[in-house]
Amino acid sequence: MANYKAKKAGLTLAAQRKQEEKYDAEEKLGTPDRVVEWMNATLGADHVPCPSSQWRKMQFWLRDGVVLCKFINKIRETASLAPIKYQGNAHVALVAQDNIDTFCKAAIEYGLPEAAAFPPLDLYEAHKGTFFNVITCLNKLGYEANKKGFSPKYQYVEPPHTNDVKT
Repeated sequence: MANYKAKKAGLTLAAQRKQEEKYDAEEKLGTPDRVVEWMNATLGADHVPCPSSQWRKMQFWLRDGVVLCKFINKIRETASLAPIKYQGNAHVALVAQDNIDTFCKAAIEYGLPEAAAFPPLDLYEAHKGTFFNVITCLNKLGYEANKKGFSPKYQYVEPPHTNDVKT
């Protein structure tokens, strides 16, 4: 049986393009590069490093939520917060999304503004536009970690769309 999916059009296509433009603006600022550099430095030998800051490679690296959970545990450790539990073999979509949701809840508990968290599907479904929300979350997490004296320091830059509502 063929898997047919209608192409986006109209308002849906316009919203997708607007999100992709937001991601492109972050990319021009170098936010994905800084996020990858910071995450790789933080995780060290605890996880295979992300090979690139290209959004598809980052999405694939983060998609099962394991990297995110290991990452937030490193950050939480320095703040004397208990580590979160996650499933290391997240080959099933539901398990991966549960790991991603666990990361977001732990990041909020750490101090990330709740509005900066993202729904698991923004990462799991692999769209450039929605990946903007993931990058924004990690950028703001870096800002929070810097405020709390976490090392290695994150090179935070104010996002270009601070007043935009997620679409």
